[in-house]
Amino acid sequence: MILVRSALFNAVFFALTFILVWPAALTALVSAEGLLGIVRLWARLLVGAARAICGIRLHVTGREHIPDGAALIASGHQSAFDTFVWFTLVPDCCYVLKQELTKIPVFGPLIHVARQIPIDRDAGPAAIRALLRAGTEALRAGRQVILFPEGTRSEPGTVGALQPGIAALAARSGQAVIPVATDSGRCWSRKAFVKRPGTITIAIGAPIPASLPREAMLDALRAHFASLEAPALQRTAEGAPKGATEGPTKGAAAAPERGLSA
Repeated sequence: MILVRSALFNAVFFALTFILVWPAALTALVSAEGLLGIVRLWARLLVGAARAICGIRLHVTGREHIPDGAALIASGHQSAFDTFVWFTLVPDCCYVLKQELTKIPVFGPLIHVARQIPIDRDAGPAAIRALLRAGTEALRAGRQVILFPEGTRSEPGTVGALQPGIAALAARSGQAVIPVATDSGRCWSRKAFVKRPGTITIAIGAPIPASLPREAMLDALRAHFASLEAPALQRTAEGAPKGATEGPTKGAAAAPERGLSA
């Protein structure tokens, strides 16, 4: 039954993407904000489809740590779910993602219009400079920038090597880093076709000051990832802890989830 549900979800995923990419392309000709509205709709529909078809629920804790306006969010990354869910959680999501995605026909050019940040991860120092320039501009515009410091998807229960881009952007912009743990890989693993029923937890931690030196910043971020992993992975049968929420966080309903980071 899980295989059937997974196949059905994949069919819905591609159908929704195919259907919505065309009005998105037309809207992009006249309005970047209109395009983002369609992207948010696409993300909300996918989160809803994951729940309805696969039995995957979304549970968010610590949303009080995300301020109104600009935010620099460093998230763990375990599955494709992470790459669209933030369009449902913050009002003006800006993913840092791999440049290869911009080469996808029709979809790729929309990344630029939607004001996401594609980065050539093989460009070395040039990639860092591009991240600093575009990331600082997005933060100054009051947007919420989402990075995956591990650079690629990791297995549940592990923290991969952290890339220095997040620390460099924090230092350049003066924006505190908000660490986020997730256990999305337990329901939607990094390379598997199967989507298993369960609850994906997104655990948002207290901001890490931008004033920390790079190594101290990465150590603090790694420690936050590890400390946040416990509540993210130890959900109990009694249900969600007091004060936690399911679904979109404040501010995302009016302005409602894909990206990889440097």
